[in-house]
Amino acid sequence: MLISNLLRKLDMQDLMVFVAVYQQNNATGVSEALCVSQSTVSYCLKKLRAAFADELFINSRAGMQPTYKADSMYPHVLKVLEQINLCHAGAATFDPALRPTTFNLCAPEYFEQLLLPRLLKRFAFADWPVTVNVHKLETDIPAQALRDGSLDLVICFGPNFHGNHGDIQSATLLEDELVCVFDKPTAPGEQRLSVEAFIERRHVFPTPWTSSSNMVDGWLAQQGLSRQVVARANSYGAALKMIIGTEFVVTLPRRIQQLLADDGGFECCEAPVGLPGFTLDVQWHQAVEHDGANCWLREQIDLACNRQ
Repeated sequence: MLISNLLRKLDMQDLMVFVAVYQQNNATGVSEALCVSQSTVSYCLKKLRAAFADELFINSRAGMQPTYKADSMYPHVLKVLEQINLCHAGAATFDPALRPTTFNLCAPEYFEQLLLPRLLKRFAFADWPVTVNVHKLETDIPAQALRDGSLDLVICFGPNFHGNHGDIQSATLLEDELVCVFDKPTAPGEQRLSVEAFIERRHVFPTPWTSSSNMVDGWLAQQGLSRQVVARANSYGAALKMIIGTEFVVTLPRRIQQLLADDGGFECCEAPVGLPGFTLDVQWHQAVEHDGANCWLREQIDLACNRQ
């Protein structure tokens, strides 16, 4: 924010006049160089002097000599104009069709099941030579891999399931909630499962990332409760196969349930009241905030999320 109302009245032409007068020490030459009238140069100098409460340039036999304040201002004003030019130029546009490109991501199975197929189909239909390598998500964000560039993005769960890092940027991709899935013959026949019925059942737990804790058991522990986990599966699909022919229950994200268990063989009911939902987040290092390829990939993932 500007600290003076007079500063708000300045425009780019005023700053250009300041730099040109400083460099040429001659108002007439400035008029010709900037293709403006002499009266325009005089008016710009008048605005600058009022805004900065200083004469800025003093007429002498050697030309227009800068004051001490003008000397101190010059490098800053020059920098402002340079930054404006950079804003106009913008970041280099990434064209995925120009050359083969490989992106390295760290992501949970949720991303691989829900979003990655959409991304790959889009790349294939557009005939873009883009390869996506996905590494398994561990307990914490692989921040160092983002810093050194060995990973382009990390897709993870939120909020607050992983450690925070000051130099890592983050954005929410989508929100989801958990539901309970049963083999159809053993479904409870009610729209929502109570907490008591939930912990009475034996559970198959799909591990979406390598971690000693999860949102379900964390929520139960807050209430002094626990559940019996009879098996831990490496994937959602494997967990669903394990409950067939049993009274086991598997707790899945709703979007995954709709994708993998929305057929006649399974029955779904709402999770107990109070069981929290979650977000899917994307994280990247601040150094690639404006990198063309990284921005393009984030945009593609956003498009895949919007089509869900």
